[in-house]
Amino acid sequence: MQRRQGRVSAGLLLLLYQISQVGLQNIPSVTLGVLALNIFLFLNPVRPLHEVCISVNEGFYKRNWQRLLLSPVHHADDWHLYYNMVSMLWKGIMLEKKLKSVWFAYIIAVFSVLIGVVYMMLEFMLVEILDDPSYEMNCAVGFSGVLFALKVLNNHYNPGRVSSVLGLPIASKYACWVELVAIHFISPGTSFAGHLAGILVGLMYTMGPLKKIMRACAGGISSFADPARPRDYYSEYYGYPGYQYSTPRSYYDYTGGLSEEEQLERAVLNSLNERDFGGATYNNERRPYGFWFPPERRSEEEIRRHRLRRFERR
Repeated sequence: MQRRQGRVSAGLLLLLYQISQVGLQNIPSVTLGVLALNIFLFLNPVRPLHEVCISVNEGFYKRNWQRLLLSPVHHADDWHLYYNMVSMLWKGIMLEKKLKSVWFAYIIAVFSVLIGVVYMMLEFMLVEILDDPSYEMNCAVGFSGVLFALKVLNNHYNPGRVSSVLGLPIASKYACWVELVAIHFISPGTSFAGHLAGILVGLMYTMGPLKKIMRACAGGISSFADPARPRDYYSEYYGYPGYQYSTPRSYYDYTGGLSEEEQLERAVLNSLNERDFGGATYNNERRPYGFWFPPERRSEEEIRRHRLRRFERR
């Protein structure tokens, strides 16, 4: 393990400042863990960058599969770390609350590995299409591929928003594609195939079979709840001491089978009837959960006698 030497980097200090501004208590656990891991491995890299980056030559031909795990969490310099982790900070806060921590951690782990695989496939296709073996040697490192995949997820779960790309308002569903091209022109040294791999993996999850495959693989683990399916309040038993589970009442019991308009009309009629009859109920009839169906109307003589009895009791 080699520790980075030299002065404290400005990018790292700025990243720590951004985290402190948000507050550790406001950062979900998995997001905070990803930030901590990347910062730790930046300060204490497992190996030099040329031994952790992923490429067709190193990953596929030489079978260095551990690079699929190491390459996403290592960064070339402090500003590379800063921009990736600030992006992770905001995307993680939004997505982890939406997807829940266990599933979000599962997504991060699967995406990190799968993006490396898709990246090698894209580079191999470029070798075949362009007949240029140099693409086999392109070695990528950093978390940006995962961030592009998370951007696709964020746009999927929060549709209809507008993102600002280089100061231009762009519909969120197109923002990742615009950023892909813009970053390539602004910083030619970045990995176009690595970023594209992230977008493709994100689309495989939101529009393809990846989400179903992940659910099937995690099906035997109860803690992996389906994040897209709202939980039924009564579907789980919480083992609190002395708690007895009872079957919930049906919706019909609470509404009397009435539509919203009928409920409103019935409530108005009940209010008028209660005002006329002093709020009393007849024959000790129990009102079903706030909706009372009044008995047949009494004659004027019965109403008069009822009012006389009420005054006599006073």
